[in-house]
This record gives sequence, structure tokens and C-alpha cells, in this order.
Amino acid sequence: MSKSVLFSIYQTLKKCFQILENNQKVWNSVLAECKPLMVSLGNLEEQLRAFQKVQIANTPLHTFPDLHQRLHFKLIQAVDIVLGKLTDKMCSLQSVRDAISNQVSGAFQLYEQNIGSLDLATCTQRSAVAPSIADMLEWLQDAERFYRQQFLRRKNLLLTLRADDLSLLQTAPKRWESLETPSGEESISDTLFKVSFFIESQ
Repeated sequence: MSKSVLFSIYQTLKKCFQILENNQKVWNSVLAECKPLMVSLGNLEEQLRAFQKVQIANTPLHTFPDLHQRLHFKLIQAVDIVLGKLTDKMCSLQSVRDAISNQVSGAFQLYEQNIGSLDLATCTQRSAVAPSIADMLEWLQDAERFYRQQFLRRKNLLLTLRADDLSLLQTAPKRWESLETPSGEESISDTLFKVSFFIESQ
């Protein structure tokens, strides 16, 4: 095979891992920002549940007209605001997913376009600096799948949440936390470590 094709594949793979590395940081940062929002959601659920038990008519506050409705509206509004912020965070996570998916898709497209001139020895050859093309493509595919599945699970969870459904709001923080997969993140970090010399090589 021509050296130019091999060089092009290596350059594309380097770019993929650089984008993966940058977007892993963005992803983790956005998830960290989601945690206090999920805590707020749980707190608001507790306030709404407690509010339902309050009989304002039996307290000195009964002299204030529509107080019960106004307080309830404010709590519902607060839930909607938090859900809106979480939706914005999902847009950021979607951007990460799309950036990684598009780059990995491009790498596989380039590989498939040149598969006729790639022999098995070339695809599986490793060096002191570079893992094999086959290994790197597999690692990228695994990373792309991880972020795609994580995004879908978190998006689906948020789509079930409504301010008027307290049972779903109550379990939301724990369900969100249960979606964390440290093994998946560690695998990606491990991959980035394996290709660190390759990324920095000329």
C-alpha cells in the first residue's frame, strides 16, 4: 500500500483520539454540573410532597387569598427551571456525542475506502509508538458506543420527568447516579493512555 494512504489513516486516527480526549473532559465537566441540579430536583420534590400535606386554611396564613395556589405555582416553576437547565446540559452532552460519532465515522469511512490496499499485516502491526490500526479502530468504536448509549439513557430518563409526577422526581437523583459507569470511563482513559505516544508522534 502507498505510504500516503497509511499516513492519511494515521493522521485521521490521531485527530480522532485528540477529539476523544478533549470531549471526555467536556463530558465529565457537564456531568459534574448536572449533579447539583439533580440534588435540587430531589429537594424540590420533598418540598412539593410536604406542601401537599399543609392545610393553609387551618393556619393564620388563611387570610392571604390564593396563597396556596401561588406557593404551589412557585414550586412547580422552580422544578421546571431545573428541568430546563438539565435539558441545556443534555444539549452539551449531545454535542460531545456528535463530535465523537462524526469523527469515528469518518475514520471508519476512510479505512473502508482503502481496505483494498490494506493487508492484514499492516492493520495488525504494532510499534513502540503506535498501536495497530485494528486496535485503534476497535477502541474508537467502543468509545463511540459508550457515549452514544450514555447519552440515550440520560436523555430518556429526563424525558420521563414532569413537575406534577412526584414519584418520578423522587427517584430521579438515584436513577441518574445509577447510570454512571466508572468501568466505561476508565476504559476510555486507558485507551487514551495507550495512544498518548502515538498522538504526540510526528
